[in-house]
Amino acid sequence: MNVVITGASRGIGRAIAEKFLSEGHRVIVCARDPKKLDELKKDHPEIITFSCDISKKEEVLKFGDFVLKTFDAIDVLVNNAGVFLPGLIINEEDGSLENTINTNLYSAYYLTRKLVPKMIAQKSGYIINMCSIASLDAYENGGSYTISKFALLGFSKTLREELKEHNIKVTSIMPGATLTDSWGNTDLPESRFIKPTDIAELLYGVTQLSKFSVVEDIVIRPQAGDI
Repeated sequence: MNVVITGASRGIGRAIAEKFLSEGHRVIVCARDPKKLDELKKDHPEIITFSCDISKKEEVLKFGDFVLKTFDAIDVLVNNAGVFLPGLIINEEDGSLENTINTNLYSAYYLTRKLVPKMIAQKSGYIINMCSIASLDAYENGGSYTISKFALLGFSKTLREELKEHNIKVTSIMPGATLTDSWGNTDLPESRFIKPTDIAELLYGVTQLSKFSVVEDIVIRPQAGDI
């Protein structure tokens, strides 16, 4: 399979990329930090990387052009890139909503619109959108992040309806607290978090189902419950 993943230089995105690579698939990833991409490339020479700021429409479209020039078919698109800026809507910094929406929603919107015509033409494909538990329920200090993830789930569900007739599958994944850089120097034990590799294994598994089935929504939480 030919696989495209955004925000894949670390965390969940990197775990997903490494899972597909381990199964022998071709993978293109993008991320903002060239150094992180270089580290990924060093560990996995076969991966194809592209540096861009996914929060900017013009850079998303450049990445899309790069994908279309590199792959003659697109089997899986994982819209994983995201940013979390904790805070309250009523007093978060000006620009927080715009920045969060640009990264968490518009990046998926513009890249999907760029690549989905290829999937429609080939009458197959899989789009997976990395939503969040925050897509389902608002929580304390979620601020603009929660708004963006509610919107991303709506985008994902709309795609599902639009693309059924073209044999393109769409899955929304709603993870709870996952041990990534977003948690910084947390004092909580590792056991309170989902492992990025668990999400990668789950995501890979749904792409292996027959063409007659699709997993529409996945909710995954830490075993001990939400944080």
